[in-house]
Amino acid sequence: MRLRTIFEPIGVTFRMNNAAQSAVSAFPIQPAQRLVDLPTQFFAKLVRKANEQTAAGHDVINLGQGNPDRPTPPHIVKALQEAAENPLYHRYPPFNGYLFLKEAVAKRYREDYGVELDPEKEVAILFGGKTGLVEIAQCLLNPGDVCLVPDPGYPDYWSGVALSGARMAFMPLREANAFLPDYSALSSDEINKAKLMFINYPNNPTGVTAPASFYKETVDFAARNGIVVASDFAYGAIGFDGQQPISFLQTPGAKEVGIEFYTLSKTYNMAGWRVGFCLGNAEVVRMINLIQDHYYCSLFGGIQEAASVALTGPQDCVKELVSVYQSRRDALFGALDSIGWKANRSQGSFFTWLPVPKGYSSESLADMLLDKAKIVVAPGVGFGEHGEGYVRLGLLSTEARLKEAIARIQALGLFG
Repeated sequence: MRLRTIFEPIGVTFRMNNAAQSAVSAFPIQPAQRLVDLPTQFFAKLVRKANEQTAAGHDVINLGQGNPDRPTPPHIVKALQEAAENPLYHRYPPFNGYLFLKEAVAKRYREDYGVELDPEKEVAILFGGKTGLVEIAQCLLNPGDVCLVPDPGYPDYWSGVALSGARMAFMPLREANAFLPDYSALSSDEINKAKLMFINYPNNPTGVTAPASFYKETVDFAARNGIVVASDFAYGAIGFDGQQPISFLQTPGAKEVGIEFYTLSKTYNMAGWRVGFCLGNAEVVRMINLIQDHYYCSLFGGIQEAASVALTGPQDCVKELVSVYQSRRDALFGALDSIGWKANRSQGSFFTWLPVPKGYSSESLADMLLDKAKIVVAPGVGFGEHGEGYVRLGLLSTEARLKEAIARIQALGLFG
């Protein structure tokens, strides 16, 4: 065995004898328990299966992932191009980010939701919303604590809880209750040990939105039981049929009991830019900033400037994007209706939540659709036990491709 080293470019080479090779191969490297305890990435298997079909030359229609398919609006890209030339941004940015970006998101919340935020104390800048969803559990939970988690729900909630050493108590989201959690169904033990809870509307994966009454109930429940609320508002800009989704922070008392996570990934097609925010309770924001002081040195300043342009500039691009998703939703459900696959229309987000036909589990249906029709859908069980019986389809392809996907499914004769 020959090892290449950093010295090789100047002509120095090291060789190992057989005894040394055996010692290296037998050297035990054990992961920390926190890595062992991390949940399995269910969707890594989904991606692998889809990639295998594509590599084999098949025309795969991928409706299983949540990756926006449209480009970032040109005026935001131009802002980054210009900002990248500013020498100020070639140095380390402030640890907590530039104040101008915090002021920009505060302005957007004031204009869109009527929510007032102190940019310095009630706004933290994140490396994408996902980062904050993992960090907050590490900020608030100790081993033995409980986090209330929606089921089905976004799997990365589980990751932060696992890293904190806490445990999860699941809140079933059932169609009979409009896919809202029923707090009265939780046990007193779960409630007494809970320190944190996640909510997410517009919801991934079910595509429903939440009414103002739900947020009031949530604030009351959290205040009564000393539980911090983490509202995942990643799809906050995407509501259909003229309905703007409600922000948790619009509810009186919300900032006293919790925070909201917001991201530019979906609103402005900036998923690869990794810009998100934690907004609301000043003490939780302080904790998020503190843990990030030990992880990062904030985002590249040019990205922060471009993000502020997105937030403070014309919002026509957002309205256009929502219109595109609604047109896709309507086209998809029109096609579903035509083949007899009955489901409730999505109220928000860019996802649809469809019941599995008889004779299939969510995973067996997903496997069959990929194998027989070359269509990728996400099995509901990947989002939790109560996701079984459904599959998630994304509105992240053209109307023509969505209709083609349903035509392929129709050819399988699943619905008579």
